[in-house]
Amino acid sequence: MTKVLLTGGSGFIAAHILEQLLAKGHTVVTTVRSEDKAQNIREAYPDKASSGELKVVIVPDIAKLDAFDEVVKEPGLEVVLHTASPFHFKFTPKEDPKTELIDPAVNGTTGILKAIARSAPTVRRVVITSSFAAILDENKITDPNHTFSEASWNPVTIDDIHRNPATAYRASKTLAEKAAWDFVRDPANNVKFDLATINPPMVFGPVVHHLASLSSINTSNERIVDLLQGKWKEGVPSTGAATIWIDVRDVARAHIRAGLEVPEAGGKRLFTTAGTFSNSEIAEKVRKNFPEYGDKLPEERRSRAASCRRMISGSRSITRRRMSC
Repeated sequence: MTKVLLTGGSGFIAAHILEQLLAKGHTVVTTVRSEDKAQNIREAYPDKASSGELKVVIVPDIAKLDAFDEVVKEPGLEVVLHTASPFHFKFTPKEDPKTELIDPAVNGTTGILKAIARSAPTVRRVVITSSFAAILDENKITDPNHTFSEASWNPVTIDDIHRNPATAYRASKTLAEKAAWDFVRDPANNVKFDLATINPPMVFGPVVHHLASLSSINTSNERIVDLLQGKWKEGVPSTGAATIWIDVRDVARAHIRAGLEVPEAGGKRLFTTAGTFSNSEIAEKVRKNFPEYGDKLPEERRSRAASCRRMISGSRSITRRRMSC
């Protein structure tokens, strides 16, 4: 079995990774930002915590360049799964997107890579949770002739982050991933591990981490909460331009496969996809499977197939999305 460092263990995706790692018998050291979050994880896995198979470490601010300096010194670490990075659009116009999104994403990523290179000689692979946000190009996302693949990079720059919250988030994922690849490819850093990134699109699925209230639901699942609370009653909102998705459990499996089970994943970006979706399709799925919410739902209508299947057609994402590399 493998000893794994999982950052951001209380997050939506990371909680599924943690559950699957422990079910497979691996030993996990995971980081969270507060003692409350740490205690929630210990209470979810009391036997694993008491046996030492699960250790929870508090890293309060991943934007600090030395945030992970101590935790990577944990003896015997072989794999690091770095998921900790903000995903939200909730900062106000008075708040700086660089402080809210860019610094935690970039500093957290480069900081942990530097710490591993310096103090964790037994680590052989690092997997970073990136995003389709680092692949897409906002100017081409509605172009029917353009195809996105793992070779695609979002051209966004730091100068674009004040355009809107979505662009700022996409910049955070793009700049963080580029910084990671630059770091491991620089001979001056004397890196002994290899790197893989997981680039999922919109992630839906069950919540397994502690949730204080529905108001703290993860960003991608917010639209489903809005639907169930009747906020779509007067009409289904636009899905948006990027209409590809993946199940959170498959994203978790992709991290574990890339980090622990598929040697060939090293050095690769892995664009994981399950297909396309629309908000209308979500509403109809809820209508069919949860009729008790019928009075909260918008008027029934025939769903049109999502139009962006072209975005991934013919790309490497099709052959790699099930981690068959």
